Amino acid sequence: MVLASFGCIQRSEQSATIYCATDREFAAPILDAFERANFKPGTDKGQADQQIVRVFDVEASKTLGLVTRIEQESAQPKCDVFWNNEILHTIRLQKAGLLEPRKWDIPDGWPQGFLASDRSWIGFAARARVLIVNTQKLQDKSQWPTSVQELASEKWKGNCGYANPVYGTTATHFAVLASHPGAFQGAQWSDWINDVRKNAVTLAGNKQVALAVAAGELAWGLTDSDDAIIEKEKGMPVEMVFPDQQPDQFGAVFIPNTVAVIRKSPHPFLAAKLADYLISQKTESRLAMSSSAHFPIWPGASQQSRIESLGIRRATVDFELAAETWQSLQQTASK
Repeated sequence: MVLASFGCIQRSEQSATIYCATDREFAAPILDAFERANFKPGTDKGQADQQIVRVFDVEASKTLGLVTRIEQESAQPKCDVFWNNEILHTIRLQKAGLLEPRKWDIPDGWPQGFLASDRSWIGFAARARVLIVNTQKLQDKSQWPTSVQELASEKWKGNCGYANPVYGTTATHFAVLASHPGAFQGAQWSDWINDVRKNAVTLAGNKQVALAVAAGELAWGLTDSDDAIIEKEKGMPVEMVFPDQQPDQFGAVFIPNTVAVIRKSPHPFLAAKLADYLISQKTESRLAMSSSAHFPIWPGASQQSRIESLGIRRATVDFELAAETWQSLQQTASK
């Protein structure tokens, strides 16, 4: 059967399953909109409406849990589309041959590093890795941290925090740093991560880091821009710092959401249409306008994040290299 280019999905594929690590509050309205645009209610007696079956997972380990599930189901996939809120574990699935290379519906000039070398995944709607600072505990702006490297500083012992780098964007961020020798200005990854473990507080996730800083339990922490902006817009005494902005420093790391179609997807036509919808400019605009204030990847995007990022130096990242490096370093980081 051939999938029609326009209109509703063919009856042979009445539903498809998405494994989604992005927060339900952001993902559900987008998936609802896709259903409204593409599905008609069933008309036969007893026939179920066409739908996207959504599978989410628990907050702290959701990315790892969903990836493990895809791996375990590889002989007979149940998932059609994987929407990840980061990239490292998506590349893990790519390297295992579990994602389908495809022609994405995107314009020329897609930013470097945000498309798989084999076109099996695509990055969109990024979050920045930022430092969140409690402005009551650190009232003098000149004393604010300016670099991720300061997590290792004895100066901040017990007063700064980061998320456990076993999964999520912290794992991706640390993998990026470990794979780029220049990130530490001559220092060694092993020395830095040992000092981080000695001096910084490890929390369950990025949200927990933002909450701890907002509550004054920590002076500052490393988190994602969406978690930081939510606390700031709640009126908490916090500010965001884009780290490592000096000419000799690495720059701020922006980590995208990723979308991929699972190889041997049970519903390949519907999976393809859903995947292209998720990475569309319309979807990016919705995420940019949401409380998460994502940063669009689409060239010339009409809707930008309300988080001011003009003039911010962005790190140039090879995420696939980072994923290869991380495989041998992950245990070191998470001890």
